[in-house]
Amino acid sequence: MTSSAFLADEPATLPGWRFSVAPMMDWTDRHCRAFHRALSGRARLYTEMVTTGAVLHGPRERLLGFNAVEHPVAVQLGGSDPADLAQSARIAAEFGYDEINLNVGCPSDRVQEGRFGACLMREPALVGECVAAMKAAVTVPVTVKCRIGVDDQDPEAALDALADAVVSAGVDGLIVHARKAWLKGLSPKENRDVPPLDYGRAARLKQTRPDLPLAVNGGLRTMDEMRARLAEIDGVMVGRAAYMEPALLLSVDPVLYGVPAPAADPFAAVAAFEPYIAGVLQSGERLHAVTRHMLGLFNGRPGARAFRRHLSTHGMRAEADLDTLRTAVGLVSRERGDAREAA
Repeated sequence: MTSSAFLADEPATLPGWRFSVAPMMDWTDRHCRAFHRALSGRARLYTEMVTTGAVLHGPRERLLGFNAVEHPVAVQLGGSDPADLAQSARIAAEFGYDEINLNVGCPSDRVQEGRFGACLMREPALVGECVAAMKAAVTVPVTVKCRIGVDDQDPEAALDALADAVVSAGVDGLIVHARKAWLKGLSPKENRDVPPLDYGRAARLKQTRPDLPLAVNGGLRTMDEMRARLAEIDGVMVGRAAYMEPALLLSVDPVLYGVPAPAADPFAAVAAFEPYIAGVLQSGERLHAVTRHMLGLFNGRPGARAFRRHLSTHGMRAEADLDTLRTAVGLVSRERGDAREAA
């Protein structure tokens, strides 16, 4: 695989993430990323979080393998031991990833028990040590994804302390999920919605550190919202909106980069994606392994519900193939209609 850490028409200080799709557990696997690449040639894609223990001791090809079409693609690591992170970063770089990202934002109990994720917001010096160790181990960009604080922390002081530590360590960019994380009292799902968004806090960090490449994450759903954030900050990262409404990605290249999308519409994207799916089927995986990521593609069109139902029912079967997908697509109208019909 060839690595392309920077897009030619973007500033060399920005690791290609004017727009990126967030790392999401159980969602952004290699098939999801390949599908998203069929919708946007420029979006930076992220793996699910992979722990250092899994990288060092688990099945690396299954955990880290990816298709060259996914570039630019970043791996997100979870851990807090600088030596383990350095070794894991080195392994990931050898796989060809364009960026190594450290998770300092996940609030789950399991992650806290492992002393990584959002609880590291309380240990900025340790995060700086981790970044420095990874920077010494690899030549590709090393970035951090964090929150604006946890629990009763003051977001002004907490985010500044984290930024100070990672900048001193040579970080190449910071992605800020513009919410606090509540480590006690809220579930990981609630932590994605309940704490209020504070985009202004991320914007103030950019004002005080104009040389730090900075992206913002959290609650972004429309191109207009993204453009508003990009007037203040270098990049936007979109999570659930990109996954649940993947056709949104067809607007990324023309709206945010000024170049044509890889496909004219969702129908053309499916057709262009068929050779990839054929390869997956030939390898012995089932159709559902790919199409589970495509269920929201036609949202807003008459027949979208029938498309989802057909794939959810028939795509699970061992004999499901490209004809199963084509039949599902055939249930969708090429004309947008009443949203009630399309639900």
